[in-house]
Amino acid sequence: MAVIENSKIAIVGAGAVGTSLAYAALLRESAREVALYDIRAERVEAEVLDLAHGAMFTGTSRIMGGADLAVVRDANVVIITAGAKQQPGQSRLDLAGANVAMLRGLMPSLVEQAPDAVYVLVTNPCDVLTVAAREFGGLPANRVFSSGTVLDTSRLRWLLAERAGVATSSVHAMIVGEHGDTEFPLWSQSRIGPIPIREWAAEGRPPLDQQELDRIADDVMHAAYRVIEGKGATNFAIGVTGARIAEAILRDERAILPVSSILDDYLGVSGVALSVPTIVDSSGIAEVLHVPFDEGEKQRFQRSASVVADTIASLGL
Repeated sequence: MAVIENSKIAIVGAGAVGTSLAYAALLRESAREVALYDIRAERVEAEVLDLAHGAMFTGTSRIMGGADLAVVRDANVVIITAGAKQQPGQSRLDLAGANVAMLRGLMPSLVEQAPDAVYVLVTNPCDVLTVAAREFGGLPANRVFSSGTVLDTSRLRWLLAERAGVATSSVHAMIVGEHGDTEFPLWSQSRIGPIPIREWAAEGRPPLDQQELDRIADDVMHAAYRVIEGKGATNFAIGVTGARIAEAILRDERAILPVSSILDDYLGVSGVALSVPTIVDSSGIAEVLHVPFDEGEKQRFQRSASVVADTIASLGL
């Protein structure tokens, strides 16, 4: 594959997440063109106008959009942010029924407009919706995936960097499994620089013991709930996350990201979408990486798979 010239990102949904994603994509110059679609004409037209007014300061990227689905035509990447909003105290899986119903009607129309695009779900519950989107869109598995635990991983690395007193870029750790209440850090493969996480020690700072690692993991898992309780939605960080994933596709980066795709015999899990380290390039999912899990991590991964599989089965997918 190759870097995509004159690239186009189409964002479906002009709510808090979709507009934040469009804003991030423009600032980062993620694509040559950013298209924003929403069924609410007045809202999406106002958002596009507001974003366009900053064009003098956002490089060569162009913003367009509207309430006509034709705005997504020939997009290279379609990012779906539309869906029922998660309420305080509500789990991501609670949103499944409404958002699966939305995708049932939406996906065939999107694929008609952008048949060659890579589709990225940035709406919850993203693991379940990945399976639904592939089924309703009739697309190859490598071209439908979700943001998964990419944002959770960013939260984890930030917390570890703050605790260790190092740059976030020097922390190598990932959250895997469900993007939800059964997600967990892959501690057995985590490093700060070249040093295993449980062996890290810096002058004037105590070592990271398992109790503190568990607390950090719990903070990551509950981070979204805290933000939603305080301001009603998470939007800025997931917007940047969506733009970053799009860049990995459009620039053919072969970046390793913990996106959620439909697995085929990964630690015995098949037919369920979960987040694991994955190579992302212009084809979408280039390769799912089989990395070592310790026995406890394998058990947690199986539990994560069971939770998502039960929801998928309850929806008749």
